[in-house]
Amino acid sequence: MHVETAKDRCIGAGQCVLAAPEVFDQDDEGTVDLLVPDPSAAQEAAVREAVHVCPAQVITLR
Repeated sequence: MHVETAKDRCIGAGQCVLAAPEVFDQDDEGTVDLLVPDPSAAQEAAVREAVHVCPAQVITLR
């Protein structure tokens, strides 16, 4: 799994951080920071949850 984010479209809701705090964080302006672009299999469920709950739909899985 490879994760990409569209930081320029992020609205700073922080739902990704709540769902997968080892993979996502927020910068000083509150927008998404991708910490782990290639998460482990153990993190896959949390990343998929982050994709599902993101209100701006800025997370893409490949």
